[in-house]
Amino acid sequence: SADIEGKKKAKGKSATVCGYPISIFFIVVNEFCERFSYYGMRAVLVLYFKYFLRWDDDFATTIYHTFVALCYLTPILGAIVADSWLGKFKTIIYLSIVYALGQVILAVSAIHDITDANKDGTPDNMGFHVALSMVGLILIALGTGGIKPCVAAFGGDQFGDHQEKQRSTFFSIFYLSINAGSLLSTVITPILRAQECGIHTQQKCYPLAFGVPAALMVVALIVFIVGSGMYNKTAPQGNIMVKVCRCIGFAIKNRFRHRSSQYPKRAHWMDWAEEKYDKLLIAQVKMVLKVLFLYIPLPMFWGSRWTLQATTMNGDFGILIIQPDQMQTVNPILILILVPIMDSIIYPLIAKCKLNFTPLKRMTVGMFFAALAFVAAALVQIQIDQTLPKFPSSNEGQAKFINMMNKSLPIKAGANQFMLESFTANEDYLTFDKPFELILGDGIPEMVSLSDGTRNTMVIVQDGVQPRPIAFKDITSKPEQGANAIRFLNGFASTVNVTVRNEDFGDIVTNNMSKYIAVPQGNAEFLIRNNAGQVCVYNQKFGFGSSYTYIITPTFAFGPNCQEGIRPVLDIRPNSIHMAWQIPQYFLITAGEVVFSVTGLEFSYSQAPSNMKSVLQAGWLLTVAVGNIIVLIVAEAATLPDQWAEYILFASLLVLVCIIFAIMAYFYTYIDPTKIEAQFAQKEPDEKQKRKSLEMARKDSVEHYKGDRRSSDSSSDSSSDEDDVIQQSKM
Repeated sequence: SADIEGKKKAKGKSATVCGYPISIFFIVVNEFCERFSYYGMRAVLVLYFKYFLRWDDDFATTIYHTFVALCYLTPILGAIVADSWLGKFKTIIYLSIVYALGQVILAVSAIHDITDANKDGTPDNMGFHVALSMVGLILIALGTGGIKPCVAAFGGDQFGDHQEKQRSTFFSIFYLSINAGSLLSTVITPILRAQECGIHTQQKCYPLAFGVPAALMVVALIVFIVGSGMYNKTAPQGNIMVKVCRCIGFAIKNRFRHRSSQYPKRAHWMDWAEEKYDKLLIAQVKMVLKVLFLYIPLPMFWGSRWTLQATTMNGDFGILIIQPDQMQTVNPILILILVPIMDSIIYPLIAKCKLNFTPLKRMTVGMFFAALAFVAAALVQIQIDQTLPKFPSSNEGQAKFINMMNKSLPIKAGANQFMLESFTANEDYLTFDKPFELILGDGIPEMVSLSDGTRNTMVIVQDGVQPRPIAFKDITSKPEQGANAIRFLNGFASTVNVTVRNEDFGDIVTNNMSKYIAVPQGNAEFLIRNNAGQVCVYNQKFGFGSSYTYIITPTFAFGPNCQEGIRPVLDIRPNSIHMAWQIPQYFLITAGEVVFSVTGLEFSYSQAPSNMKSVLQAGWLLTVAVGNIIVLIVAEAATLPDQWAEYILFASLLVLVCIIFAIMAYFYTYIDPTKIEAQFAQKEPDEKQKRKSLEMARKDSVEHYKGDRRSSDSSSDSSSDEDDVIQQSKM
């Protein structure tokens, strides 16, 4: 047909290097730039919501997750537009323009000087910035989601039927470019944000952090347009999704109408649509349904990542200090290493061993690796849990005692008896499930009641003759993001002010406790000042996830030896399990992802009919969105007390899904959509030819009959007879 000829001509145009069309170079570079743009913007988005737009944590997180979900739901829209209306090439161009525009609007929304009329560094009209941000994010979600299924499918379109091996490698290179873009951007964009910029006042540079991704998106668009002349562009074939839905609907309705046993059964339930739809469309729908059926168990693969686990671990690698959220970069780094190893070493070795490692078998192995990764994560979590402090349950209270008197003090708290030296604390928190009797030294016993689920520090001070306890509330969880929760207790005779970096503990009056400040890992320099302007510098090196109360003792004195007047009290021990223990689970999940995801992209393309390549790519991306939703639902619904138990639950679900998928894959028969479509395309002209020749034969017989009648009959009778014969021939 003309379509097939057009395709052949287009494929002939594209020059090849080492058997690969040059056009895929432009597609891969476009994907790298687009992913850099997307992940770069996403890396600082929550911080932008929190510190620029001044939203609280919950609202910022909700908007962020809504945006990410939208980015994974819009692929369906992009796929329908591409396969039904504009074609993949035009869809990518138009939606990339929308995407770039969204990035530019977001970058502009982050310029605080636009509405900062009084030049105080704070925007005067925050509503304007919020509105611009939302418009930008909606355009980005439309753009990134819309082009996502089209670019992969468009890349696959560049290969001929004889380039199956090259097409398979292309999907690996394509996946590499995605991860290279995301890795670089998640490292670079936070550095750009940390810069100071502004016209009137210097602020954290969000316009630069969003501006560079916007520029990369413009580059992606330009690179893609430059390759225009070399692409093989397949034309869209009408509103295919509507046709498919109507065809399925008619088949179900028709099957329901003819459900009694008197009607003969048909090979496939979709064959009941034959009365109304042509066989080619029915064959294409069957192909799509076969693949979509296989997708049902897939969302379970897209489990959670382990950033929260990393916050309870030690990231000191000696020459390198890894922050908990940076541990995520292990995934794209391993992908960049493993994809070439799989393609050039592992798969060829398996092929040499004469093992039939089909795409669906690969995907099953990928799921099994992911399950093993969650088992490894659970084993690490069990080790971590042994090092974590035991926080109070909902019906318990905990207390620690600090002796601020300049003498030793015997203490009896409930059943516990111990001696506290001056300016020290007892080592561990004591747990009480009901009010307890407290006796300080030889003082009068008093009943103390602690609030349920709280940790408290009881500071014992001299009150006349008798010692007196003052209660302060402590934190009841590990500090977030591996930071250290630090506070100061002032036992000094006058008010002091303490600062660390740009953070201020505020003025702390005598016998009072400061607020907590999160201090990152590494060396910290605390500046302690009094009203007379004297300064004491106190240095301390921190690990990850600890909590300290620093006692400024009554004997503290400003001067060169002022550090001696400060006593640290350890409330929560620093993380002791090393982050390197996460590497095995990251290796397993990444190996699973490489085997599963690259193969899935290629499988979706190879098994899809020509007019539904983008739709199936979108279906694949939808499993990612559904997977993330399932993770949230399972995590919320399970409400397991221990994190390791949640990891084991995910591992068990993955093994179950792996078994179901393996059974489904066993009964799946691989197809070549082009051959099936070609068969039906040949059948159609044959049937048309038969109909045409039949009509010609009928016409000839009518003409012959007319001629015979004219020679024998009178002209007056002939017209009515002719009409009779024509009517009969039409019947």
